[in-house]
Amino acid sequence: MVSPSLWLLQLQPGASWAGGRELQKKESQEMSTNLKYLSLGILVFQTTSLVLTMRYSRTLKEEGPRYLSSTAVVIAELLKILACVLLVYKDSKCNLRSLNRVLHDEILNKPMETLKLAIPSGIYTLQNNLLYVALSNLDAATYQVTYQLKILTTALFSVSMLSKKLGVYQWLSLVILMTGVAFVQWPSDSQATAAKEHSAGSQFVGLIAVLIACFSSGFAGVYFEKILKETKQSVWIRNIQLGFFGSIFGLMGVYIYDGEQLSKNGFFQGYNKLTWIVVVLQALGGLVIAAVIKYADNILKGFATSLSIILSTLISYFWLQDFVPTSVFFFGAILVIAATFLYGYDPKPAGNPIKA
Repeated sequence: MVSPSLWLLQLQPGASWAGGRELQKKESQEMSTNLKYLSLGILVFQTTSLVLTMRYSRTLKEEGPRYLSSTAVVIAELLKILACVLLVYKDSKCNLRSLNRVLHDEILNKPMETLKLAIPSGIYTLQNNLLYVALSNLDAATYQVTYQLKILTTALFSVSMLSKKLGVYQWLSLVILMTGVAFVQWPSDSQATAAKEHSAGSQFVGLIAVLIACFSSGFAGVYFEKILKETKQSVWIRNIQLGFFGSIFGLMGVYIYDGEQLSKNGFFQGYNKLTWIVVVLQALGGLVIAAVIKYADNILKGFATSLSIILSTLISYFWLQDFVPTSVFFFGAILVIAATFLYGYDPKPAGNPIKA
């Protein structure tokens, strides 16, 4: 027996086409929503797990030499190149000849375009090394909140290098962000406990490392964005170029700063399962974020940052036990989270933009 609705659709051919179109549109919207929340989960997991595992790996007391962070940066760059080559291979319909032609045409035959990536690559390599220094001297929660200053540096470099215009809400969020980070870094009595593990000097080193990393992240990110807008090369090709120069700069750093330890104990000294997890997370982190940006909007990215800060704080307190939160820290963290949301807020009625 034919149902009345199906019978009506059979009588009206156009209705069946319209109904199918509506169904496809609904399924597409549901898939888009699912991808947004999946991307949110991936971003939270990657951001939080990288910070916590890196912190734990740098403070874990083990027999023998600790792994060299400079070598970990180099291996992460090589893994990033491998991952990007596989993605280009996939885009080339899994054809080796097509892959070879793309790599030859886009990289070898365009040496000047490739050389443009040397500057941001060197800065990214410096930044990655600084993050190890920072997490060797700061707890994960303080690091996470302070590192959000990269929003400020990215905004300022975007205004100066890309002539971007920031709205009133964005400028206000940057002021709130600076205030929040200042509260988080405000000295308190509870830091006396942390001082037993880390001297004031080492915490100062960690803070300086984060601040330099924020400036390098802002400049390199905007410079990379400018290059992407000026050319039609894919993000994966550009990341291969970044990884190539990054591995070269990284190897230079290994032999300049850790050459003596390298000659004594080898390149992979102190490596264990945890070290490899950190390396893989760092290598795939940028690629994950690049893929996530395709589906996640600014509000979702702000939500992911907020969740990551909260998780890092909780895990630092309950698991790593290297952090005692204070009311001042919580107030500063709330300001930073609010600033993150406010910066991504895009009101429908566009106001008069302010240009620096």
